[in-house]
Amino acid sequence: MAAPGMVQEMSDFLQHYPPFDQLGAEALRQLSAQVKLQFVPEGERLFAQGQRPLPHFFVVKKGSIRLLQDQSRLLDICDEGDVFGIRAVIGADDYLADALADEDSLLCLVPNEGFRAIIQQHPEVALYMAAGFASGVSVFKPEAFAETHKAQRAWQSKTRFQRQFNPVETIQVALRRTPVTCAPQTSIQAAAALMSHHNVGSILITDDQGLPLGILTDSDLRRKVVANPQAIKTAAVSTVMSSPVRTVKPQLSTAELTQAMMRYKITHLCVTTDGTPQTAALGIISQRDVLTAQGSSPALLVKEMLQTQEVAALAALRDKAAELVEGYVYQDLPMGFVSQVITEINDVLIQQAIRIAQTEMQAQGLPLPQLDFCFLALGSEGRKEQLLRTDQDSALIYQDPPPEEAEAVHQRFLALGQRIVAILEACGFERCRADMMASNPKWCASVSQWQQYFSQWVLSPSPAAVMQTTIFFDFRPIAGEEALADQLKQYIFALLDKQEVFLNFLAKNALQNPPPLSFFRNFIVEKGGDHKDAFDIKARAMMPLTDAARVLTYDQRLPGYGSTQDRFLWIATHVPALKDLAEASAMAYEILMRMRARHGFAHQDSGRYIHPENLNKLERQTLRNIFKTIEKLQQTLESRYRLAYFG
Repeated sequence: MAAPGMVQEMSDFLQHYPPFDQLGAEALRQLSAQVKLQFVPEGERLFAQGQRPLPHFFVVKKGSIRLLQDQSRLLDICDEGDVFGIRAVIGADDYLADALADEDSLLCLVPNEGFRAIIQQHPEVALYMAAGFASGVSVFKPEAFAETHKAQRAWQSKTRFQRQFNPVETIQVALRRTPVTCAPQTSIQAAAALMSHHNVGSILITDDQGLPLGILTDSDLRRKVVANPQAIKTAAVSTVMSSPVRTVKPQLSTAELTQAMMRYKITHLCVTTDGTPQTAALGIISQRDVLTAQGSSPALLVKEMLQTQEVAALAALRDKAAELVEGYVYQDLPMGFVSQVITEINDVLIQQAIRIAQTEMQAQGLPLPQLDFCFLALGSEGRKEQLLRTDQDSALIYQDPPPEEAEAVHQRFLALGQRIVAILEACGFERCRADMMASNPKWCASVSQWQQYFSQWVLSPSPAAVMQTTIFFDFRPIAGEEALADQLKQYIFALLDKQEVFLNFLAKNALQNPPPLSFFRNFIVEKGGDHKDAFDIKARAMMPLTDAARVLTYDQRLPGYGSTQDRFLWIATHVPALKDLAEASAMAYEILMRMRARHGFAHQDSGRYIHPENLNKLERQTLRNIFKTIEKLQQTLESRYRLAYFG
């Protein structure tokens, strides 16, 4: 039996590393009493690929262990605190890799049987095991990322954001009282009297069966009725009600209610039996109800943005939005929801910036030409992924003018683009260093000019042309005539039909950022410059996924404008052969978005450059799993587009 001092020393060491950090002091002490130490000299083999499992697995105490598959392919290098050779705990599978000491090493030998007992008694450790961490082999399971996400949530300590924000509390719409209603023929005056009598801010207009037809709010009364007092006594409430009424089902979370209010830009929702207007009304949820339960409201921010004409006010509201999103991120809300919230806020901010710019131009005698135009977001905002205020990427497309007016029209729309970019800069969005913005004369162009750009890029592909498409293929309409953007996308699809080989070029470009193998030594950090010794999470982890998703969705002619995660989930549904890989990639990207956002908020920057010493062990192991998924994805692209035979 190990001496008490040795047991305590082993316990002190293991408690810093997952999954042992999930154990209580007594459970960790009992396990530590069973652990043995083994010195392994440099070059010694611990086990071989295909070998039956040993009765124990390993934890690196000092040194490093190299894991090789087929005797040459490096899978990973495990350093202090890393777990490997653990497959025997999960099942009786043979080892899938060789394990060799990369240097003189000291290892902890943890008995399989003793650890199985730990798993049975501690569900949080079972979650860690399900994620397939530190197995030392290329484990590829989409469900592993779901468990990884759960494990991440368990790992994080309580923060001030978890105390301040509670956006997923369910509002019980079981409704403390019956909703105040009236018939559509009720006069406006009588409806207002009912609202006053019941002290409510809205009244539901229903038919004989109690089905909702519309809603009248305090706001409606101010905007639609006060200006016409003669009609109050005689006019029917149906003439001023908001219709159709927006309905939701009972017991939605505040996050879902917030999402609905933002989508429809309203402050009241009608709750019905099944969430549709075809069933009886149960009650009304107001923005005030959501605010009370949630403590903050993106819907309110959107409403305030729509009402302001001051750039300084817009900037202040965007600051509030950043605080809200920070709370959401630390609450571990689904990143799909978080990105949708901030995308809606950013879109409204841009739309309001456009209105302000147009108003200024009009006041200066510079009205826009009577031609349709559309402001396009590019890059992360184009993909609905701009959680942090990074630099601007945008473009502007407008209807073809008569040839004799082309230059004058271009100058007028360019002036608009320049004002919009300036307003967004004042709101904290830096200018793009590469000048990929609507303020650049090249990227403020007519429909025919944009078609010419894409024709040149797709029909005559070159490295520079392919690079341009990686930026402009991610466009998304923000304001103006959306049909112009839709037409441009269909034009691109037609070009791809003519020049299918372009996708091979795009796929080859997607392999330019191979994933790092692991977090060891200085292999994956920047070697110099302002970010020396930092890990570039955007270039080395997120871009490979973004690039692959772009190739696959343009290959499949995906309609609409989705995020990288949306694209992978769409591929999972429409391309059965890629289902598992696409689902794993979607989950991997969600994890990376959260990781980047957290580090960005913590350091008040873009979150792009992360110093490895700031990552906890679980984050490092999560990244390792993601690197393997990226490797699998890039291998799939190489095979699918036959890149081994392609220039």
